[in-house]
Amino acid sequence: MSGNTFGKLFKITTFGESHGTAMGCTLDGCPPQIDLTKEDIQFELDRRKPGQSDVTTQRKEDDSVEILSGVFEGKTLGTPIGMVIYNKDQQSKDYSDIKDIFRPNHADITYQAKYGHRDYRGGGRASARETANWVAAGAIAKKILQKEGVSVNGFVSEIGKIKADSINHKEIGNKYFFCDESKLDDLDKMFNDLIKEGNSVGAKLGVVVENCPVGLGDPVFEKLDANLAKAIMTINAVKSVSIGNVEDLLSLKGSEARDEITSSGYVTNNSGGILGGISNGDDISLSFIIKPTSSIKTKGKTINTDGKEVDIEVIGRHDPCVGIRAVPIAEAMVSLVLVDHLLINRAQCADVDQKLPFTE
Repeated sequence: MSGNTFGKLFKITTFGESHGTAMGCTLDGCPPQIDLTKEDIQFELDRRKPGQSDVTTQRKEDDSVEILSGVFEGKTLGTPIGMVIYNKDQQSKDYSDIKDIFRPNHADITYQAKYGHRDYRGGGRASARETANWVAAGAIAKKILQKEGVSVNGFVSEIGKIKADSINHKEIGNKYFFCDESKLDDLDKMFNDLIKEGNSVGAKLGVVVENCPVGLGDPVFEKLDANLAKAIMTINAVKSVSIGNVEDLLSLKGSEARDEITSSGYVTNNSGGILGGISNGDDISLSFIIKPTSSIKTKGKTINTDGKEVDIEVIGRHDPCVGIRAVPIAEAMVSLVLVDHLLINRAQCADVDQKLPFTE
């Protein structure tokens, strides 16, 4: 087990280091005859790519994807889809001064302990640069979900101490912070202060899935919510994931928290669209928290490879809040899980009429 493959039937295997030649992935298990162009994938990559504003890393990568296999005349073949994204704006010299120093809250020290050898440039394989692969594969998953009428929309609800007053996830996909516009001035001021200070903040994000079919997810060890939580926790810097209405869960009584059912449907959706690990046809809602960026210019303490205590001040190009660029990444990971479960469900329950007994 190398930990570089994700999924069961709809499966991706990725490769590449942050400052290596390229990032890439192979997607296996994609159904044939799905309409797919390079532009479909590039659209999602452009949402994730760095250097788009003064509050994200200024590394200027085009993230231009090349489809190497599995697509012919604008349709998938049902064979493995190979994709590659070449790195073009590496500045490895930014890391030469700290190659023998372990950055606090990074994978440097654990990678060194596990493998005895690591690529220190930009974090190597542990870098969030790896997520470009996921977004490329997720773009294909989104195409399959769109064909099924399923939509996946992410958003940022809080950045630092600034919380959105309202979220309309259908209208914020292209906005600067993926957050409501009433907070943009406050956010601009906060980021200006953070950049001057050389510091960072965390963020809270969410994803909503609409029109998810009933029946996705398997009992016990392959619950849909468990797989979604794993997918989100895979994203760099994520420290917690929740499904459904957990904000009020401790203050509600069982009579209030349960989602009562009428002949026309569910009265509430505190469960977040999943019951017993299986989708129930309601909107799936999840939220997660990303920690503040650890690569910051504020001086801190750590040790070097000899075990001596040293001060560290990380130079280079880093995000004062990595949460801003995590929205398309979260959408991609959720989409990959949903398509995987969709294919598994069809394979096992093709002859089952998976309809809920609601009155139309």
